Amino acid sequence: MTSQRFVVRHRRTVAAVGAVGAGLLVLSACDKPTPLATVTVGRDTVNSEASCHNDGKALAASSLEGCLKDKDAKSIKVDPDETVRFGVDPEIAEKGWTILMNGQPLTDASKKTYRTVPGSVFFNQQYGATGGSTTVTILEGGDSKAYGLWSFKLKKDS
Repeated sequence: MTSQRFVVRHRRTVAAVGAVGAGLLVLSACDKPTPLATVTVGRDTVNSEASCHNDGKALAASSLEGCLKDKDAKSIKVDPDETVRFGVDPEIAEKGWTILMNGQPLTDASKKTYRTVPGSVFFNQQYGATGGSTTVTILEGGDSKAYGLWSFKLKKDS
């Protein structure tokens, strides 16, 4: 009877060790998530991982054009009378970040984790807006280097 208990305990131990090992193997195969960027309008919020990110290394200039054309950008409705709030993870802020509208700089670079822009800006022709939606991109970087891009689609809600 004692030898049966030993065999049962041994099997359980081996099974537990195997399960832990398999779990670690699965976790090691996962990609590290990119930092998040967030857009908030009123009570609505969307956040996204980077459409292009190279784990802290500068992106190749040749890849930036394609990154700016992110077809899967998250969207949020914006009332032009509302304030649009942009937030980034601290690791994005460390390198500095700029808000781009339709690929053109809308703000100066900042090392803060939070910025606000009036909603009317995103639908104003003076700033390059056309129609009822605008693509806004957060560009991580400075000194002519880009480290990541996060894109969002802002849709006019009037």
